[in-house]
Amino acid sequence: MNQLDGYDIEDLRMGMSASFAKTITEADIVLFAAASGDNNAVHINEEFAQTTQFKGRIAHGMLSASVISAAIAGRLPGPGTVYLGQNLRFKAPVRPGDTVHATVTVKEIFAEKRRVSLTTVCTVAGKVVIEGDALVMPTSRENAIR
Repeated sequence: MNQLDGYDIEDLRMGMSASFAKTITEADIVLFAAASGDNNAVHINEEFAQTTQFKGRIAHGMLSASVISAAIAGRLPGPGTVYLGQNLRFKAPVRPGDTVHATVTVKEIFAEKRRVSLTTVCTVAGKVVIEGDALVMPTSRENAIR
């Protein structure tokens, strides 16, 4: 681990993984709607949401997926990592009160470009709700400030 308690690209190996979990609260949904401007009724209006295929309110997809960012920034590769891209496939809704578990796994390392491809999966109670992949730029001992 480096001085930021993360992994430099030189320390990463294929198959390494880490997880982060967060319970999505009512406050998270309201604050995300305010911050993003996404006031879709399926997220904030229970009466309307009951008439949809979901039969109740669901969390914003990007709020749920943000748990992946927390796993990347806080666990693997960790602090100092720059997010370059993310592909997401939403498989099932996340509801207020659900705990989202994000797991990131090193899929491929491009050492010469200082890039790492990660497989990303979010689950709720063992069920996959989001899957995808991310491209990140971790810290490097070669570029470390001394």
